Formats: sequence, C-alpha cells, structure tokens
Amino acid sequence: MKMTMKKTALLRAESQCSSHARSDVSIRDVVLIIDEPVERGGTNIGPTPTESVVATLIGCTNVLAHKCAKKRNINIGNLHISAVCEFDRRGVLLEEEIEVPFKKVTLTVKTNPTVDKSELDRIAEDVVKYCPLSKLFQQAGTDIEAIWL
Repeated sequence: MKMTMKKTALLRAESQCSSHARSDVSIRDVVLIIDEPVERGGTNIGPTPTESVVATLIGCTNVLAHKCAKKRNINIGNLHISAVCEFDRRGVLLEEEIEVPFKKVTLTVKTNPTVDKSELDRIAEDVVKYCPLSKLFQQAGTDIEAIWL
C-alpha cells in the first residue's frame, strides 16, 4: 500500500510571556526565547521579534537549499548564510502604520566552491519557488535579493 504524506500541517506554538519584552515560545519540545535588548526593557537573552523573522528566513533558506540540491543530486556542502534587512521601524515605534515594514532583505549564500554556477542558479530558483518564508516576505511586498556564491 502506497503511503501519502498530508499536504497541510497544523503548526502549534504557545508562549509564557514573563514581561512586556520576553516571550518563551514553546514549539514541539523546544523553547524559543524572544526578547528585547536591555535598552528597551528586555534582558537581551534572545533575538527581538523582528530579528527572529529574519533568522527564520535564513533557516528556511538553508533547509530548502539542501532539499533542492539533494533532489538534483548536487552537493552544496555546509552553507554560510548572512542577511541584511532594511526595516522600517515607524510601525513598531507607533508613529504610523507601515504597509511593508521589511523593505528589502539581502541574503548572501556561500556554498561549496566546486558547485557549478548553472547548478547553483537552478537551486537558487528552486528555493525562491519553495521556501515558505521567502514566499511570505515576497507576498508582503519585501524585495529579496539573493546572492549565491
């Protein structure tokens, strides 16, 4: 009998918020601490909510790049991914509503130097198509520039 995977999944998270700045978010059997820097009343033991979003884009890019590479039988090696995000803070400062708070994200993805440029381009195209966090950013109006090296 052929087994099929479910097409959708319910993602669950809950949080104990011990202060205005800190959220201990439980997901599966792990806890993600989201916090503000000391100068904003936090304890600085975790990334801010907006930093967390950028971090999830990096994580998703890593996972999907490896899946796409494996599907194409390409060894991309361990990746080094950096992100620079242009973030319009006026919304979180309660100055005005901002339609696109994350204006631009530049991702730099360094791979195994032996990967052929055309193969790398195909993987990069696949990641844009399949990465749910990339889709989320793009559909929100964020310009994503991905530099694959």
